[in-house]
Amino acid sequence: MLRLKRLAVLSLFAFCAITGLAFWFLGMASPGAPGAGVRAAQPAPPQAAGKFVPLAGGSSHAVNITRTVEPGWLARTAVQTGIPARALRAYVAAAGMADAAAPACGIGWNTVAAVGFVESAHGALGGGHLTASGDVSGPIVGPGLNGDGFAAIADTDDGALDGDALWDRAVGPMQFIPSTWKLAGKDANGDGVADPHNIDDAALTAAGYLCAGGRDLTTDQGWTDAIWSYNQSEAYLKQVGEQAVGYAEQTG
Repeated sequence: MLRLKRLAVLSLFAFCAITGLAFWFLGMASPGAPGAGVRAAQPAPPQAAGKFVPLAGGSSHAVNITRTVEPGWLARTAVQTGIPARALRAYVAAAGMADAAAPACGIGWNTVAAVGFVESAHGALGGGHLTASGDVSGPIVGPGLNGDGFAAIADTDDGALDGDALWDRAVGPMQFIPSTWKLAGKDANGDGVADPHNIDDAALTAAGYLCAGGRDLTTDQGWTDAIWSYNQSEAYLKQVGEQAVGYAEQTG
């Protein structure tokens, strides 16, 4: 009788394990599927909008949209949130440009800012800061992705962006891997160069990346999928979400 009970328990355990693995495999085998690999959608934070200087009738935003963020609003919001004004200007501009390119996305500057905070403390990681032109005062480079506690990603840029000709490293205030930057990098300030070490270029690239695939970031699943695509971590989802909510609440 005892053997039969043990056999029944083991059989039930095996069934649950196999079923769980099957569902996990199906999720992982469907890249792009809503919430693939995510246990559940996290509530989307409010998507905050910035304030821009009114443009002349019939005109459109210039390439360097950062110059059109309304100065008074920018100064007040920087004080309310504690975000450096130079970084905030880039986040607001990035959200505005991303939404202009993909109106269905609905990304708010607070989501872009939350990613920037978690990734590099708005460019201040390591005691640095952003210059007036939006460049980081010193390189922000992550650990080598050599498979030791991280994914193994061999060098893809001959060390041009990250200074490492052996392994790739995440770079800049929004922490892009060189191979991703090569595919998605954008020039937001109109200087002719897409530079991951510049907050304008990095923020616009991040916003565009989050909006990719027709995502709607005003929905729980759309927002969760977007952040998950940036970093596949439940803890990361939670931290970015809480930070984005905080920024929205601080600015009303």
